[in-house]
Amino acid sequence: MSTRDETFRPLSRRTVLGGLAAAPLGLAASRAAAQGSGPIRIGELNSYGRMAAFAVPYRNAMQLAQDAVNKAGGIKALGGRPIEIVFRDDGSTPGDATRVAEELLTRENVAFLCGTFLSNVGLAVADFANQRKALFLATEPLTDALTMGSGNRYTFRVRPNTYMQTRMLVDAVKDSGVKRWAIVAPNYEYGQSAAANFKRLMAAAVPGFEVVGEQFPALGKVDAGATVGALSQMKADGLFNVLFGADLTAFVREGNTRGLFEKCKVASLLTGEPEYMIPLGDETPEGWVTTGYPWETIDTNGHKEFVAAYRARFNDTPRLGSLLGTVVVGMIRDMLEKAGSTETEAMISALEGLTSQTIAGPVTMRALDHQSTLGAWVGETALAGRQGTMKNVRYADGANYMFPEAEVKAARKV
Repeated sequence: MSTRDETFRPLSRRTVLGGLAAAPLGLAASRAAAQGSGPIRIGELNSYGRMAAFAVPYRNAMQLAQDAVNKAGGIKALGGRPIEIVFRDDGSTPGDATRVAEELLTRENVAFLCGTFLSNVGLAVADFANQRKALFLATEPLTDALTMGSGNRYTFRVRPNTYMQTRMLVDAVKDSGVKRWAIVAPNYEYGQSAAANFKRLMAAAVPGFEVVGEQFPALGKVDAGATVGALSQMKADGLFNVLFGADLTAFVREGNTRGLFEKCKVASLLTGEPEYMIPLGDETPEGWVTTGYPWETIDTNGHKEFVAAYRARFNDTPRLGSLLGTVVVGMIRDMLEKAGSTETEAMISALEGLTSQTIAGPVTMRALDHQSTLGAWVGETALAGRQGTMKNVRYADGANYMFPEAEVKAARKV
């Protein structure tokens, strides 16, 4: 089979399904509804308001994939039933998200849950899913804890976690000769975890590595002037940046003005994603080592066909969220075809060790920790006209950057 047919076209020939609503009193009724002949309802909750730059393109791609599999006739193993993804905003807080998750299971009778963006929200929904014995496919939160110390039987994660993406960057900068680093990261679980991973991995890879200072501004509330000023005083030779979204834009603008990046090696998580490159425009700093999604240069695994379909439907270019949306629907489809059921235990058994062909290549859900091997593209930021892009890009297969199995077993006590 050619790479043209490998991923996107199979999605248009097959379908997605869902499984088991986990309401304590209405379990039997929900199970009967899930196994019936109507649409399979999948509960998707995400930060559509607060993190729209990522979440809306993600939703777009999920809708595109949903329509394709339904048009093709549905999940063959379940009699061709169509899917119906029920989208809800998670409020971007743990409390709101668990309330929404409860409503999806009890009022909407969804078969299982997927989604979330922020790490603290993903952890809250994972705990909720564990209590309710409902499958939760966490698509976007990056926190390591989700599949490590706080991991549970009912929670799986699609995106490469913080450890994996940080390790990709460490591999890219460890031979640069830079030993004195500063760190700037948002002050919540994701940022703290990324900083801890960077220090751990760099210390193991670079003799003489040291952190000369750290800045942890509140998420969404960065004081760019104060943060850049403090980092400038540290006189570091390298900077590990974990800021994203509006915080990143403000930070880059102030850093460019003050010359913070001119003689500094920068390793930056997520900056190469279109969600964050587009707002930067011609202010995109050049030469940062970053993870990202250079959609315009990827021509394998049916990716061009996906881009064409996405642009035709939405009159826009895809974002990293878009890639994730189509990958998630493909994985769900494959899980349900293999399970032949929407019972939670059947879906878990099918998902553990499942390999899906995606527009990023083959992705396997590791049974040990429920972490997928989806990777990321690593390269350097660059300017193409007045817009940021990536150069010197390679795809880092997530299978090569996962937590060692011994660490997983110790963390999960298995």
